[in-house]
Amino acid sequence: MANTYTQLYYYVVFVVKRRRNLIQPRWKTELYKYIVGIVNNKNHKIVVINGMPDHIHILLRAKPDINLSHIMRDIKANSSRYINQRKWVRGKFEWQVRFAAFTVGYSQIDMVMNYIERQEEHHIKQSFRQEYISFLEDNSIAYDTQYIFDEVE
Repeated sequence: MANTYTQLYYYVVFVVKRRRNLIQPRWKTELYKYIVGIVNNKNHKIVVINGMPDHIHILLRAKPDINLSHIMRDIKANSSRYINQRKWVRGKFEWQVRFAAFTVGYSQIDMVMNYIERQEEHHIKQSFRQEYISFLEDNSIAYDTQYIFDEVE
């Protein structure tokens, strides 16, 4: 789009269905690369991706024509198919339907990148549930705890 200038960043967090610890260290890098490819094919860019065995954090730089729900649908559908085709988990791998997304200002990018890159260290001090709820509260998002997670079986 000529004469359209944008700088759109989204911080996205999404979770393995029932918050199961299924993302294994031996294949998580390959999974992350695959997710980067999905986003690149949509003409957007992942600035940083990292996570834990039960969830993933992404900082996404988007074009102005983004439909974030469609991007997340594509990421989840294609990556879960990828995981299942490789039989990386016993049974069927699925993502939780919901996700959290927040806009990020340019001045916040370094802080968010650092936060995402240090997930393992961060979760020594704080559970994912505490982290997720603090994101919602810090961004003044109304929520009902019974609908945040598909709980562990």
